[in-house]
Amino acid sequence: MWSSTVQSNLVSFLHRITPNPTSRSLPQSCIHEINSQWQPLNKNIVEYFTLGDLWNCYDEWSAYGAGAPVVLDGGENVMQYYIPYLSAIQIYTNKPVATSRNLREDNEVVEFESDSWSDDNGSEKLSSSLSNDSSRTWDAISEDSSFDQDGSWPMNCKLGYLCFQYFEMNPPYWRVPLRDKITELAQNHLGLMTLRSVDLSPASWMAVAWYPIYHIPSKKNEKDLSTCFLSYHTLSSSFQDSAVEHDDSAGNANFELGENANGKPKGEVSRRISLTPFGLASYKMQGDIWVNPYSHDQERLIDLHRAADSWLKQLNVCHHDFSFFTCNSHL
Repeated sequence: MWSSTVQSNLVSFLHRITPNPTSRSLPQSCIHEINSQWQPLNKNIVEYFTLGDLWNCYDEWSAYGAGAPVVLDGGENVMQYYIPYLSAIQIYTNKPVATSRNLREDNEVVEFESDSWSDDNGSEKLSSSLSNDSSRTWDAISEDSSFDQDGSWPMNCKLGYLCFQYFEMNPPYWRVPLRDKITELAQNHLGLMTLRSVDLSPASWMAVAWYPIYHIPSKKNEKDLSTCFLSYHTLSSSFQDSAVEHDDSAGNANFELGENANGKPKGEVSRRISLTPFGLASYKMQGDIWVNPYSHDQERLIDLHRAADSWLKQLNVCHHDFSFFTCNSHL
């Protein structure tokens, strides 16, 4: 079915599940508040998004699924829909968070769960498999990846304090979609809605599990349409130097009077920040519809998996879903 001119299903999927939160501009009076070791201060305009902006990207996906076009072996096109689930998240900030009863309880649960999946390999530098700006940023600011006893990075690493973390341990059928899980967690941790990407350390990240729910038109015996994915995204503005792009969605009437949905005057270009996955793992990838032999899909899958593995080792994290996907991967 493949030809050298056909875009791969894998690339199409990665594009469709990339969140694009609304870009905001940091006021000049606030630029001095940025951690200079995390963000370059020589820019006239500093772009950022709030975590609340990010979760808004998952509203429709959590309710109806994210649709990704897939070309089947016979050349027929279907739209495969996936529901996103929060698999893991770690948020590091510039200042330590005041210890609260809720935070202590959450950390105790996570530490207990992490112990049961401990990794004796220890910390290591992020390998060159991390792409482009990500690896350069880590190389520039990270000297040591070990943790202090209070759960924070040593300050000589300049990677901040652990503000919040969550690791999903339930089986898929007991989970709730990502947007619902965030709403639940934010009841006790308001920062999950208000923190800005410029406030976050380069060590901040999240993983999203994507499980298929249906495809249109419906097809039987398409084993590869049952493939599940695990995507990794950084949350800090440290990795967003080249990620700001124009919003070309049909809903933005850029040359009409009034305001658009983001509260910006119509006539101004709405900008968004793309959080393209830096890592990926797959499960139940039994056939070949996700790999175009005329492209670099196989190499891309391997590189993305290695990048996720390197990231987790750098943070000394054993991620339950990643371990499960890796043990059942066909890479």
